[in-house]
Amino acid sequence: MEQVLATRSVSITELKRSPSAVLEQAGAEPVAVLNHNRPAAYLLSPEVYESMLQRLNADLRTAIQEGIDSGPPIAAEDVFAELNARYAEPKRPAAKIGKRAA
Repeated sequence: MEQVLATRSVSITELKRSPSAVLEQAGAEPVAVLNHNRPAAYLLSPEVYESMLQRLNADLRTAIQEGIDSGPPIAAEDVFAELNARYAEPKRPAAKIGKRAA
């Protein structure tokens, strides 16, 4: 069973029946929209959604800056060559063809 990542939940049927009531009751809290008791979507207030985007953007900027500060750049070809050498499938020895006993 999937984990519901909200303290409030509503069925799709209930949401269709009364969307404004669901939004009013939710306030600033996220609401899990369930389809057959499984999360199908989440409703967020505009403020919560904007806050999430700002946080993600800030985290992305920080990660990019950390990458820039970590040292000199490495060519993509060198990275892929190292990954291929490190994780390449081991070569299988050729099958020996032996004489059949008659």
